[in-house]
Amino acid sequence: MRGSSCSHMDWLELRSTVLACTRCAISQTRIQAVFGVGNQQASWMIIGEAPGAEEDRQGEPFVGKAGKLLNNMLTAIGMPRETVYIANVLKCRPPNNRDPKPDEAANCRGYLERQIELVNPALILVVGRIAAQNLLQTDAPLARLRGKEHSAPLSGTPVIVTYHPAYLLRQPADKRKAWQDLLFAREVAARHAR
Repeated sequence: MRGSSCSHMDWLELRSTVLACTRCAISQTRIQAVFGVGNQQASWMIIGEAPGAEEDRQGEPFVGKAGKLLNNMLTAIGMPRETVYIANVLKCRPPNNRDPKPDEAANCRGYLERQIELVNPALILVVGRIAAQNLLQTDAPLARLRGKEHSAPLSGTPVIVTYHPAYLLRQPADKRKAWQDLLFAREVAARHAR
């Protein structure tokens, strides 16, 4: 799904299209597509990889333990969940939470690009290597993507990359680095305030 095929859609039409999408095989194993949630005029957009089991059940991104940690991270920098818009690269849960396949990410790309266009955020915070590599169309490791200001390919929106909250739950020692990323994101957002 390239940007042009849904570039005319408003929020309602885009959401309906995503929820009914059957472009790849994972649509057959999902409970429901997970569109995105939050403030549609947010200054920050958070982009993750794909829904997990709890997200698939509830139809909302970042609702499990990783979601609670993300909420705490956002609150700590003065951006509570209800003030941001949260979406994923993939709109359906891959079986057994495996990494998204390139064609699956490509099928959802136009949806994500349109969400970015509709939100028109001042900053995109990407959480996790898979989401960062997909959004920025790179194979660079997370360590090389963190600590730098990137630009979203179509919109040119500033992009900051940090660890996925699920990773931080497994590796709490890296929470300090994630905090530095959040402070950097806040700094970049202030420079690009609209």
